[in-house]
Amino acid sequence: MLKDRKLREECGVFAIYDPEGDCARSTYYGLYALQHRGQESCGIAVNNDRNITHYKDMGLVSDVFNEEILTKLDGKMAVGHVRYSTTGESMRENAQPLVLRYIKGNIAIAHNGNLVNKDELARELSVTGAIFQTTTDTEMIAYTIAKERLSSESVEESVEKAINHLVGSFSLIVMSPQKLIAARDPWGFRPLCMGKRGKAVVFASETCALDSVGAEFVRDIEPGEIVVVKNGEIKSVKTHTKKKPHTMCIFEYLYFARPDSIIEGQAVHDSRMIAGKYLAQEYPADADVVIAVPDSGLSAAMGYAQESGIPYGMGFVKNRYIGRTFIQPSQAMRENSVRIKLNVLRSTVEGKRVVMVDDSIVRGTTSKRTVSLLRSFGAKEVHVRSSAPMFLWPCYFGTDIPSRDQLVARKYDMKGIGELIGADSIGFLSLEALGKIIPNANCGYCNGCFSGKYPVEIK
Repeated sequence: MLKDRKLREECGVFAIYDPEGDCARSTYYGLYALQHRGQESCGIAVNNDRNITHYKDMGLVSDVFNEEILTKLDGKMAVGHVRYSTTGESMRENAQPLVLRYIKGNIAIAHNGNLVNKDELARELSVTGAIFQTTTDTEMIAYTIAKERLSSESVEESVEKAINHLVGSFSLIVMSPQKLIAARDPWGFRPLCMGKRGKAVVFASETCALDSVGAEFVRDIEPGEIVVVKNGEIKSVKTHTKKKPHTMCIFEYLYFARPDSIIEGQAVHDSRMIAGKYLAQEYPADADVVIAVPDSGLSAAMGYAQESGIPYGMGFVKNRYIGRTFIQPSQAMRENSVRIKLNVLRSTVEGKRVVMVDDSIVRGTTSKRTVSLLRSFGAKEVHVRSSAPMFLWPCYFGTDIPSRDQLVARKYDMKGIGELIGADSIGFLSLEALGKIIPNANCGYCNGCFSGKYPVEIK
């Protein structure tokens, strides 16, 4: 059961072809850069002499892998994954990459996203004899590709055919004995980019992962595009491109992505600064200092301070050596972990009117404890600002938003939420302003979790 916590991040994918080998180590660094997208499990699969080997487990990248394991995972192609369970239970069997052996050989698959038609797809596959070993929709994608491979001349053709059966979000890496393939859903809900490092070709969820391995950004994979790498040669298949509106998940810019990443031409840090700017215009406050709830609130708080003219201050010190608050197994531990994870700089807030900027408010319970924490350190007033609009609807494309009856904005109006969390005032970014935070992006966006309007029909 989902407990009190912030939203869960997306998964992260990374893949590399490098004729010089040692791809597992590059993948390790790439996954380390993407750790913010998934802290539940991770894995790496490598291909050497047409033999795919892999290692995966529960835990952080630095805990799961060591020098001995990476040395054994030698190969000229590799695919890696960090995961949170948006669909499927939290268990080792659901860790990725998923390695599938079938009549045509073997493939490894890593996937970021969520299928809307997963139940229908599972029924269709079960009728044909599929026996599922995991509870993830990634396995359904793998079986669909394997099934289409039986009547296809190449693995990329089977991926091309499989996309006809997949509805929802998927940024996908498929590694066969000879090829590395990157594919993206026709709507482009989740990010996926390509880079180069000498003769090496790299795919990653975010550009920060390219930076971590010294790869130069080449371009984003187009929605619906399939990019095939074989022996360093790159081929693009665009059968499914430009058939759907390009609707990137807007929460990638507000929360999921690292601030130093660039997604579809838009710097994430800049988007959050812009959100903070509009938040200051829409919900000004008579205050002495602006502080952020780290880490994803930092850029928005800077934008708020810059626009309002209120000084920006460091209000919280974050302990980076403990797990996220929602991972704690008991209510008592979750209560204590807020104080363990965040401590307040008394000199910043004592006796002052404080604007506290956070990336979002989901259930409101974490915000309530954070406001209480600030008051216990002497804050005179606490004005809460959210750089995201109110969460009113579920997400069907990978964001792990609680059920509607658990969303605080479904139970209370803005004033009621403010009273619930103990704030002197509260403000949420408007939907109108939300549409202005990605001025340089080469895409539209999905804001269904805020508006209830989705680019894909939900049955």
